[in-house]
Amino acid sequence: MKIKMWNVTIRIKKNDEVGGQRLHSLIMNFLITAGIAGATVWTGINGFGKRGKSTLHIEGVAVNMPLIIEVIDEQSKLEPLLPELKRIVGDNGLVSIQEVYTI
Repeated sequence: MKIKMWNVTIRIKKNDEVGGQRLHSLIMNFLITAGIAGATVWTGINGFGKRGKSTLHIEGVAVNMPLIIEVIDEQSKLEPLLPELKRIVGDNGLVSIQEVYTI
């Protein structure tokens, strides 16, 4: 049996901060507090977007890499969170939504 759900994907950079706190930590704490079933933070090795390139290489070490936070839950739980989520992310990233099916 397949269940229709939403996949919310948030694209930011590792070193992004809001109010002195890492943006990915703020987002994860917000999602935990909201009772979301789960989320995963993925680290990329290279990327670019409207704020430029997401990678800086220093002696083979990448700094300020792109991060993707992927959240899958029911539409009824995620949709009410979108305005606050977009406020937290602000101009630091991109929030996208897809319908997905889980089995």
